[in-house]
Amino acid sequence: MAKKSTKKTLKPVRPQLGDGVEILNAGSVLEDPITRTLETNYMPYAMSVIVSRALPEIDGFKPAHRKLLYTMYEMGLLKGARTKSANIVGSTMHLNPHGDAAIYDTMVRMGRGNESLLVPFVDSKGNFGKAYSRDMSCAAARYTEAKLEGVCEELFRDIDKETVDFVPNYDSTTTEPTLLPVTFPTILANNTLGIAVGMACNICSFNLAELCATTVALMKDEHHDIGTTMPAPDFVGGGQIVYDEAQMREIYENGRGSVKVRARYNAVPGENMIEVTQIPPTTTVEAIMDKIAELVKTGKVKEISDMRDETDLNGLKLTLDLKRGVDADKLMAKLFKATPLEDSFSCNFNILVSGQPRVMGVREILKEWTAFRVECVRRRTYYDLHGKEKRLHLLQGLAAILLDIDKAIRIIRTTEEETEVVPNLMIGFGIDEVQADYVAEIKLRHLNREYILKRTGEIEQLEKDIADLNDVLAKPARIRRIIINELNDVAKKYGKPRCSEILYDLPEEDAAAEEEAVPDYPVTVFFTREGYFKKIPPQSLRTAGAHKLKEGDEIIQQLETRNNVEALFFTDKQQVYKARLAELEDGKVAQMGIFIPGRLGMDEGENVLSMVITGDYSGFMLFFFASGKCAKIPLSSYATKQNRRKLLKAYSDKEQLAMMLYLPEETELAIRTSASRMLLVGTAQIAAKATRDSQGVAVVTLKKNQTIASVVPADSLELANPHRYRVRSLPATGALIRAEDEGEQMSLL
Repeated sequence: MAKKSTKKTLKPVRPQLGDGVEILNAGSVLEDPITRTLETNYMPYAMSVIVSRALPEIDGFKPAHRKLLYTMYEMGLLKGARTKSANIVGSTMHLNPHGDAAIYDTMVRMGRGNESLLVPFVDSKGNFGKAYSRDMSCAAARYTEAKLEGVCEELFRDIDKETVDFVPNYDSTTTEPTLLPVTFPTILANNTLGIAVGMACNICSFNLAELCATTVALMKDEHHDIGTTMPAPDFVGGGQIVYDEAQMREIYENGRGSVKVRARYNAVPGENMIEVTQIPPTTTVEAIMDKIAELVKTGKVKEISDMRDETDLNGLKLTLDLKRGVDADKLMAKLFKATPLEDSFSCNFNILVSGQPRVMGVREILKEWTAFRVECVRRRTYYDLHGKEKRLHLLQGLAAILLDIDKAIRIIRTTEEETEVVPNLMIGFGIDEVQADYVAEIKLRHLNREYILKRTGEIEQLEKDIADLNDVLAKPARIRRIIINELNDVAKKYGKPRCSEILYDLPEEDAAAEEEAVPDYPVTVFFTREGYFKKIPPQSLRTAGAHKLKEGDEIIQQLETRNNVEALFFTDKQQVYKARLAELEDGKVAQMGIFIPGRLGMDEGENVLSMVITGDYSGFMLFFFASGKCAKIPLSSYATKQNRRKLLKAYSDKEQLAMMLYLPEETELAIRTSASRMLLVGTAQIAAKATRDSQGVAVVTLKKNQTIASVVPADSLELANPHRYRVRSLPATGALIRAEDEGEQMSLL
């Protein structure tokens, strides 16, 4: 029997460093402050992503887009025939060494066939996929072809005239432009999404003709009302924009807000069928079908018998087969609220200006673009001016020999050394070295009077051109006129009708859907200091024990109400979030509850200050500020027809908020200050304000370092002499609190 071999486990051999060699601090842990680590490692990476990858610049492009387009321009694909996409991808690698897949994905999105951009820049041929479908992917780069669209002429116009700066590429073998000298605001002509580190951007697209007209109007009048020439965004996929004037104004002025877009459909008469032909830009056909299937499966939608994706070469089509007798419009109104058939495009106009990320509104972006374009035109004019001045200078030297051609020939013929030809011509005709060198390089066959007269005949025209160019540089109004003419030409040549329809008034079916039966039963709602919400039916409340709360948390509001009302959550960022109680699931005492900031998508660090429950938006909101002013805002100011979930400027941000109070009806309030004074004020004495962010009127007169300590209904106090504290006019200081009333006050604080 053979002896079984045994393998010995060999110990790893440590590197031999030599006798007497010692590694200092081997195995020790070096402590480094987290701030230093962030500064040396994290911040350079974050800035690289922000500045060089994720955010677009004023020309409307990220570096990846700009490198690709410039490569295609250098390949002659602006006028020439299409070439294989793989060829383009390979050529772009010398500017963008991030892999062929990333480059091709960029080109696909910019292609006409993908239908991602309202103004496509790549004339594609082959299967480039569809932006509205997550399953329709593009073909490989070796199967597709591409060239630049005609509109790209406006991207590269006069790029060879030093209109923009050029920098070396990553290996210094060539150069590339830092920006493109675009002749129209491409930054707003197409939608752009970018996710950086700690910030992001999401820019919606606007109709090209409307955008150019708006830019021209703002150049003529900086106070121009943008909404008159560009009422709303425009999306390549069409759809219907539910117009909201307040949101539009917020986007135009501040660059933030949301645009609600719904699908367009056709109800096929006599066939119990709905054809959806356009969908919001933020969703896909598959996502819509998944949601509808879920609703049908759970029994929330019973009117649909079948659905099919019939998208083909003719475009998008989602077909819904309905059961007999179903009202198509009412069904779609229900689907708009329950599926991505209606979705919101959240705007965040964050772009790079001079290397710095800035969130700007449409007005400010167009102002910055105009300044950028003015500089491009100015640099182009300088280039043309210097070129014509150089040409004029040479021709003036040529004209100098017109009087005596034989003398020029004689000087050249009699000069013994070649190096002495130019100096002798300079002496003989009184011209400089550049002119003499130009004359000396003329071929012998051209030294005739006809040739010289023909060339020198340009002098007069050159002098006129130079004078005109100097006039352009001296008069900013002429530069602006040039830009306006270019914008008008772009709008005329490339402008197209709107793709998205604007709905200024919602159809009546939507109102009917709002009134659709909602389960109505009594509930008790609880709200905690940390932002947790509970909605508990009576039967669950009767058999419950102690509330489950987060450690250190406590219930600050408890109200008995009905399930079919709405809740308003006022935050410390001057915003209010709305939610229907029916949309918030019922809970139990033993549960933590719903974390409202997370559920409603509040901003990071945003905290809820107060919750208001209402069914008809009656009553008032009272906002007391540190200065002693009070803003009385009707709760109806927060009601919206479009059922918006977030309202900006819920109250004034000009002063520090001291107290917030909801009153269902007029009453009398007891206001106590830090100076141990109290005044009784009837809310009818405080004038209501129409605008939500009003600073209100002065109610309490406060001295320096005094504040409002509490505000409670007066009927909740048992005062010995209430007349002592009542005031007839506002503002008022109030009366000192007497000892017999102090105890009552202390118990309520």
